[in-house]
Amino acid sequence: MRFDVLSIFPDMFQAVTGQGVTGRGHQQGLWSCRVWNPRDFTEDNYRRIDDRPYGGGPGMVMLPGPLGLALDAANRDRAPAAPAPVLLLSPQGRRLDQALVSELASQPALTLIAGRYEALDQRFIDRRVDLEVSAGDFVVSGGELPAMLLIDALVRRIPGVVNDGESVLQDSFEDGLLDCPHYTRPESFEGMEVPAILLSGNHARIARWRRERKLEITARRRPDLIEAARSSGRLDAVDLRFLASLAAQLDKPPVDPL
Repeated sequence: MRFDVLSIFPDMFQAVTGQGVTGRGHQQGLWSCRVWNPRDFTEDNYRRIDDRPYGGGPGMVMLPGPLGLALDAANRDRAPAAPAPVLLLSPQGRRLDQALVSELASQPALTLIAGRYEALDQRFIDRRVDLEVSAGDFVVSGGELPAMLLIDALVRRIPGVVNDGESVLQDSFEDGLLDCPHYTRPESFEGMEVPAILLSGNHARIARWRRERKLEITARRRPDLIEAARSSGRLDAVDLRFLASLAAQLDKPPVDPL
């Protein structure tokens, strides 16, 4: 998979190309990333890539010209490969979630635009951007961190990037639910014991325990995900019976200690 990124801070992306599992996958050639700095496509001595907004107001707006030239250069460099969808990391975009990650994972290449300042000129967005993507309902200083979040989420799905591919399938949200608790050595830590079922060696019972913990945690913390899983048919009859018993427990009034 190839990523082309438009950013005025190209060095920031060394965090994903040189560190952790994404860095290892990059070194192995399982994915590639090239960052294009719009400042390299300016025509004035000041390498200006922003200006004041028409109509007044705070902040600066990124110029459409350097952005367009940088995007053109990325497209030429990628030729004769098929054009890559252009994504703008923006608070106004579609919320980034595992469903969107799954949709984008089938793309052999993506172009990500990491904007800065108050905004990008809307004409560039209207003409050149295929999809706006938001990392969440909050604002950060630029699109670089959201772009790296998206890259990481996509790269870890590439076969060979994560040593144990099975662990990717068990990630939170992969089946529409949050993940279950995990434990390792020692068996006793500060008076807290590893659940006995995990030491039993009964793999069927362990799998069921983990499934029930996922259902319980999701029901308590993200009931919206339970409803989505129910509507999409991801819950079987055993899951539904467990959730019904859990709901009955949650609906019980508190016991008076006196």
